[in-house]
Amino acid sequence: MKFTILIIDDEKNIREGLAADFEMDGYNVKIAANGKEGLDLIANGDIDLVITDLRMPGSISGEQVLREVTTKMPGIPVIVLTGHGSIDAAVKAMQDGAYDFLTKPLNLEQLEVIVKRALQGRELSIQHAELLKQVDSKKKTSGIIGKSAAMQKVMNLVKKVADARISVLITGETGVGKEVVANAIHNLSARSSNAFIPVVCSSLSETLLESELFGHEKGAFTNAESLHKGKFELAHGGTIFLDEIGEINMSVQVKLLRVLQERKFERVGGESPIEVDVRVIAATNKNLEEEVKAGRFREDLYFRLNGIHIEVPPLRERKDDIPLLLNNFLERYNEENGKQITGFDSQARNALYKYDWPGNIRELQHCVESSVVMAGGNEITLEDLPPSVSKASSSENILVPVGIPLEDAEKIIICENLAANKGNKSKTAEILGIGRKTLHRKLAEYGMETAEEDFEKK
Repeated sequence: MKFTILIIDDEKNIREGLAADFEMDGYNVKIAANGKEGLDLIANGDIDLVITDLRMPGSISGEQVLREVTTKMPGIPVIVLTGHGSIDAAVKAMQDGAYDFLTKPLNLEQLEVIVKRALQGRELSIQHAELLKQVDSKKKTSGIIGKSAAMQKVMNLVKKVADARISVLITGETGVGKEVVANAIHNLSARSSNAFIPVVCSSLSETLLESELFGHEKGAFTNAESLHKGKFELAHGGTIFLDEIGEINMSVQVKLLRVLQERKFERVGGESPIEVDVRVIAATNKNLEEEVKAGRFREDLYFRLNGIHIEVPPLRERKDDIPLLLNNFLERYNEENGKQITGFDSQARNALYKYDWPGNIRELQHCVESSVVMAGGNEITLEDLPPSVSKASSSENILVPVGIPLEDAEKIIICENLAANKGNKSKTAEILGIGRKTLHRKLAEYGMETAEEDFEKK
């Protein structure tokens, strides 16, 4: 990376001479004639290293520049220049956080070495901060499991919309993980320290849903013996996730539209408006456009909810993610059941891959849980799987979804043939018309074979 150096010195010859020298070395250089000019340039936020004279005329000295930088921008190294008679001051500057100091007249070669060493540390600091940021981002989206192109697209959208205020509509079949995506958006947003409140709209009757969302006053209806705060009120400053939004009736739709438009509502039985700052994320497995045409869903509410649309693909269209999901669920249910199952045998893997998973991730999760419970050995076999899944192994057809990249289609064909041949690599290579070395290389790329001795086993 190309670093920017700021030189602050009231002596014109020194600051311009140093600037010319460091520019020849490939650095970006900015100069300032006094402490105030220097701090103004530092405030712009694009300085990587400061070289400042310790004694300068004006209201802001080099000592003050040093204190300002070390206090407010501790990652930026400061090199102090001082005259022969100010060694004590230079030592004090080191105690105050200066990276190093040089006395005038300057030894230019020595200064260049110090600058190079300081910027190497600066680069490592920047890289470390970026790594921590990436790790934090991965933690916050850790619930989303998938490396397929379809899920990478979803994750990219999640990161883009996280800090916006705009409403998000997540669509997809039952069980694809819409709430997981909503949670990831919240976790990556500036609202992450506040509440994430999920509401399953289909689980409540009309009266209960209205009370659940907006709360009710004491005595608003029979058995309303005390004031009840609704989910919108509880989510103030955070995010509310309205799952199965397509199930709410027209009267609740009207109130919800008002919240989205005006950011306020009244409790059931109340008259005073309550203002809220809430990010709304909604989800549905229905086609809301069709619901609007049928007159079951308000068009204006649909447009309000559909600020950004994220479609979560069904599992049958992202089968590359099945191994990752299997490992995740296997680890979880091994721990819960006190088992040490190492994986799935070839026939079980073949069935798991061929099955269409109409219940998506949720169904796969329940499948792994029950299989762990049923397994009697170190591996899960075909007999351990639920009957609906194990039957899939009897099919001799290979399902390759339309629209996936060629390399993904190739992986499906290789993996399914290998499973059908019960892991026999020689037979699989012969059927596919490729060499055994080619097959082993492909399997290594897929993470299914990592050791050289695997080549010698078949």
